[in-house]
Amino acid sequence: MIKPKIKIFLVDDHPLVREWLTNLIHQQPDLVVCGEAEDAPQAIQEITVQKPDVAIVDISLKEGSGIELIKRLKLLQPNLAIIVLSMHDEELYAERALRAGARGYIMKRETAKKIILAIRQVLDGKLYMSKNLAAAFAEKFVDGRLPASGSLIEQLTDRELEVFQLLGKGCETRQVAQTMMVSIKTVQTHCAHIKEKLKLTNAAELLREAVRWQENHPSA
Repeated sequence: MIKPKIKIFLVDDHPLVREWLTNLIHQQPDLVVCGEAEDAPQAIQEITVQKPDVAIVDISLKEGSGIELIKRLKLLQPNLAIIVLSMHDEELYAERALRAGARGYIMKRETAKKIILAIRQVLDGKLYMSKNLAAAFAEKFVDGRLPASGSLIEQLTDRELEVFQLLGKGCETRQVAQTMMVSIKTVQTHCAHIKEKLKLTNAAELLREAVRWQENHPSA
């Protein structure tokens, strides 16, 4: 009897990345791409139908947040193994992704071999992360302190960080609300919390800090 192939679902807003991943995965005799999506709503709809074994998800999507998508998918399909494949800095996003329910985090600059290794590892029930990230986690949790890269930004919740990023990209409050699919009042509440955590006194300081941070983190 032929053993069914392991089904993998791709969530990325760049068609070229999805095509490259599909070609890479189909080189493996026991793996198959069962579907793909460019945004969170489409991903939820398709994954509910396809019921893949693994989902490879980017942080930045055409619509919705990759982190929030991971949380939603884990509620819908607790046994789904999720790997984040992103250009975003692992020092800032990997812990957030793992807390949300991801089993692995890999940067897009890594080799194709490591992507396949990550898939195999999470299918075996293990976590996948880079050696540098594993060392940073060990330093943080064993010593009970933040690694050297720690900052006030790390105090922001996932949603607060998303608001902060969008403000830094030049979005107005209404645009932020539309992008995040929340009310303007919710965005304003997030802004108030961000100002408190970053020790900012007013909206002008918040906007200035968000733009400065975005300039220093162009991939975010």
